Amino acid sequence: KLGANIDVILTAQFLTNTVEFLDFDLNLKERVKKNLQVCVNKIQQSQQYDGSFAGGTWAGVLQSALANNALELAQLAEVVVDDKILKRAREYQQGNLDTKTGDVKTDRGAGIVLYSVSGSARASAKGARKVEEAMIKGKAAGIISQSAPVTVQNLETLGFSKDEALEYSTSYEVYQAGKGQAQREDVISGFGNNGGEEFLSYLQTGESMIIGKDNSWKTWYDNTSGRLLKIQNDDGSWNGHHCITSPVFCTATCLLILSVNNDVERLERIGK
Repeated sequence: KLGANIDVILTAQFLTNTVEFLDFDLNLKERVKKNLQVCVNKIQQSQQYDGSFAGGTWAGVLQSALANNALELAQLAEVVVDDKILKRAREYQQGNLDTKTGDVKTDRGAGIVLYSVSGSARASAKGARKVEEAMIKGKAAGIISQSAPVTVQNLETLGFSKDEALEYSTSYEVYQAGKGQAQREDVISGFGNNGGEEFLSYLQTGESMIIGKDNSWKTWYDNTSGRLLKIQNDDGSWNGHHCITSPVFCTATCLLILSVNNDVERLERIGK
């Protein structure tokens, strides 16, 4: 359901998460980084001309989103990531949401808006944060007015080049629209009931808000954790009711959501 390359994508994320805990054994740390580089190379080699990643199936947009996330995380582990490939991956995710019309491309997301917009928000969070921080500094310094909105012109006034201003204003608009849509009740319902794809989408939405240093993530967390606790099985597990139904997969993903407050510092580092 998540594509032919999801194994290497999730392995890359796992290896990245272990690197910072391996200073007690530097030889092991180097072995992990070497194998993480192998995963990164495989992910990058699978990128297609439009910035998506090959092998996507029923919900290919989620595989591409998770590939983008894996590359972003790998940079924290100081392995080599091609910035051009990462940029194309972000542009693909952002391109699934038209901020002018509100239309969402769902052709690679099984027709489900949630799967696409959560990826759009996640991929644009870093750029949106850069814009937000620049706007705050510019207003404090009196370079732009306190009521100045995010526009290409205002970003140019703050020192962005014309191309950068266009790129980052787009990221900001996509992030704002994506996180908003991903939290709408009619969108949260996803396929109509909970599957592993829904849980992954919830996680992406929350991570995007933390990466962007958007304090509204706390409201998202309260709402989402409450939603998950209501559907937890009596034995402590979660399972999906369509497509990805595995209790192992769904429980692991729900635990990542419920413990995301422990990952705030690491996720914020992605956004720097």
